[in-house]
Amino acid sequence: MEYIVEKIGMSRTITVPSKPVTLLRVLDAKVCEVNAKEDGTVSAIVAYNSGKKMNKAIEGQQKKYNLPSEFNRFVTLEVANTEAGDLDLAPLAEANRLKTTFNTKGRGFSGGMKRWNFGGGPASHGHRFGRRTGSIGNAEWPGRVMKGKKMPGQYGNTQNSVKNEIVSFDAENKIIAVLGSVSGANGALGRVKVAK
Repeated sequence: MEYIVEKIGMSRTITVPSKPVTLLRVLDAKVCEVNAKEDGTVSAIVAYNSGKKMNKAIEGQQKKYNLPSEFNRFVTLEVANTEAGDLDLAPLAEANRLKTTFNTKGRGFSGGMKRWNFGGGPASHGHRFGRRTGSIGNAEWPGRVMKGKKMPGQYGNTQNSVKNEIVSFDAENKIIAVLGSVSGANGALGRVKVAK
């Protein structure tokens, strides 16, 4: 079963010794359309509030499923529901492990030292190396830069999945506490899936 969650931030348990936990809030969601597959799983079109702007396509979807304006994003998830309505949270209460999928923090265009942990050149007087990558070339063969060469470029903002153990689940406030860290900034939206 999959759910759309918002990362609240990190905290720790009050046990001795304390354990680091990440708090995730399950977003309010409506199941709009349920499709049963041949392998027994159920996929559904789920609407939730992403906080993003509206457009004509989303307005058409809201009219189609007769939803209020706060449900402004639609996604296909595996759910426990057998019919349209509120999302069933019962599987979360019984689960032990979750697979959390978030986008990592985007760091933009970064140099080799930040992106790949290169050492850089000497910092003494008179050098011109600094934080640059240095030589990447070769004399004659193959006469080109090989694919996958560690160089400056876009760093972060990539999808990352981690399996976490569930420490507690507050069904009333829809807050999951998972052991360890989860990628992404506080307030970021991601998915969690009950791991088998």
